[in-house]
Amino acid sequence: MTQPPSPLGSVDKALLTLDALARAGAGGVALADLAAEVGANKSTLHRTLAALRHRGYADQRSDGAYTLGPAVLSLGAAYLAEDNLPGLLRPALEALRDEVDELVHLGTLAGQEVVYLDKVEPQRPLRVWSAVGRRIPVATTALGRALLAADPDTDPGRDGEPDATLRAALASARERGYATETEENEPGIACVAVALLRAGRPVAAVSITAPVERMTGPARDARVAALRELLPAVLPTGLTIPST
Repeated sequence: MTQPPSPLGSVDKALLTLDALARAGAGGVALADLAAEVGANKSTLHRTLAALRHRGYADQRSDGAYTLGPAVLSLGAAYLAEDNLPGLLRPALEALRDEVDELVHLGTLAGQEVVYLDKVEPQRPLRVWSAVGRRIPVATTALGRALLAADPDTDPGRDGEPDATLRAALASARERGYATETEENEPGIACVAVALLRAGRPVAAVSITAPVERMTGPARDARVAALRELLPAVLPTGLTIPST
């Protein structure tokens, strides 16, 4: 199908210009090449670029080539900001819940703790206490372990001393691409979790929480598969999970 024309051509040209600058990368692109790519004459595009440069969304190198400007970083940061993540990721959490019919949490790091940003309840009852805003120790949770394992700068120690249990949990999570926790926070309850990455660094994590009997054998494999296979397909653009 042919895409309908933009309702405002000048704005559309500016957005196409940003897309082209992003594809050009750090090497930039010459005005003539950029004009050919976005379908604009050079004088018009020059004015568009001047406006983008004024706001910091484009820059010009000493050799005349144009590149993206630093202001684009603030857009990505705002899009994936902690207070925006629950609304942004709610459809993905609901899709995951619908697939496995288990409690699904979204969390992020807050110092040495994980804070719950959102949760989606299953249809069947689950006796485990959780609440948005609750904070739990990072080292003993699947969410926290997934986040730590996905961070290349993580030092798996507490107060400068290595923690063998945490170190082993992180090594396992890095190898498998997901983290686990069994009855360390709630008797009879187990969790599996994956980190959500932006540009290769963790910004949040998603977990599935279920009774231990539904976290063994094929049942656990199905929940891990949902995290590893279903979740990436429904994540917003710009977010990924760790590869294995």
